[in-house]
Amino acid sequence: MPGGRLSQQERQQIALGLADGLAYAEIGRRLDRPTSTVTREVMRNGGPTAYRAELAHRATERRAHQRRQGAPRGAEAPGPDHGRDPEAVREYEEVFTTVLMQSGLPKMMSRVLGCLYTTDAGSLTASELAQRLKVSPASVSKAIAFLESQDLVRRERDERRRERYAVDDELWYQAMMASARSNAKLVETARQGVGVLGAGTPAATRLENIARFLDFVGESLTRAAEQAREVLYTKVETPPDAAGGPSSERA
Repeated sequence: MPGGRLSQQERQQIALGLADGLAYAEIGRRLDRPTSTVTREVMRNGGPTAYRAELAHRATERRAHQRRQGAPRGAEAPGPDHGRDPEAVREYEEVFTTVLMQSGLPKMMSRVLGCLYTTDAGSLTASELAQRLKVSPASVSKAIAFLESQDLVRRERDERRRERYAVDDELWYQAMMASARSNAKLVETARQGVGVLGAGTPAATRLENIARFLDFVGESLTRAAEQAREVLYTKVETPPDAAGGPSSERA
């Protein structure tokens, strides 16, 4: 399977595939590329309806040029890289951001959240976010305001009294509970419709079936989230081979 960046010819094939209504997986198979590569390429360059091969190619060259320019003067020194491949990390951040976008988050909010989640500290200042994402502080501020309103990030202050934005370990639990509450509201509204439309009518039966389905899903989701909550605070042990050798603490 070929590696590296997409060529202009491959981008043209992606555009043709989209025009033919092909799924990302099928386009990836025809290019001998992972589905995630095609998905990321399309989502970061306008989406399936606005993707243009030439524009996407120029945008990629522009981003590569910006990376080569390096961090601006005055930027803080990066933390330890733990032997990571910087290019692989950037690629993964893009994949994670794309998945967040597909889940319904706007692009800038997804980029900020993805950046925070792939930072070891789990928190960054507005300046650090702007430098890492190469966007304006205003864009970061707008994204943070949205994410805060959804309880997806929280504010804190470090030892230098700088305001930092952090992701909380409770994020996924809170997201599941919010989804369960949304389901409960839909169940209530659907059952109100049964009374309005008349029990036993086709429309009322349809709404009642929706209510029963969502009621079951909501209860299952709440129960599963409560049972799995402790997983968010479980420290995962590093396998011996992943640490470069046998663990000195093995029993």
